[in-house]
Amino acid sequence: MTSQAAESSTALGRIIAATREAVTADRANGRVVFQASATAHDAVASTVSLGQYQVEVDEPPPLGGESKAPNPVEYYLASLLSCQIVTWRFWAEKLGIAVDDITAHAEGDLDVQGFFGFDDNVRSGFQEVRVVISLTGPETPERYRELQQAVDQHCPVLDLTRNATPVTTRVQLS
Repeated sequence: MTSQAAESSTALGRIIAATREAVTADRANGRVVFQASATAHDAVASTVSLGQYQVEVDEPPPLGGESKAPNPVEYYLASLLSCQIVTWRFWAEKLGIAVDDITAHAEGDLDVQGFFGFDDNVRSGFQEVRVVISLTGPETPERYRELQQAVDQHCPVLDLTRNATPVTTRVQLS
């Protein structure tokens, strides 16, 4: 079965095929703008609006919060893992590789000396993140390595970490 034939046989396949058709017709159809807004409350907490959704963000007590919600770096790990799972599913479909079940786990090492400015030689973010993907399925280890290479190349949140993304910040005084 070719990857395009596999693309049209399932819901994910139909999404891939329809997106391919739309982007082929007009490359501008491939560009999407995502937005988020945050409002501060309490000492270090915030409410983030993401389209129709709102999520709460807080910090643990050692960082001035009340642990009422995950902290920003935990949300990063959640974003990475959920994006990994989506990318594994889409690319398994695209490559015709069967995956019965997939789970993901991540942990990251962060030295708060960078955040607090105690040592300017220490990064403010994670020094390292480790991801473990657990799969079940009938394919050979070689096929799953092929799939992993595709995921590593195409996962948007992983790309944010591995490649520099320009970020501009503008302060607006009211």
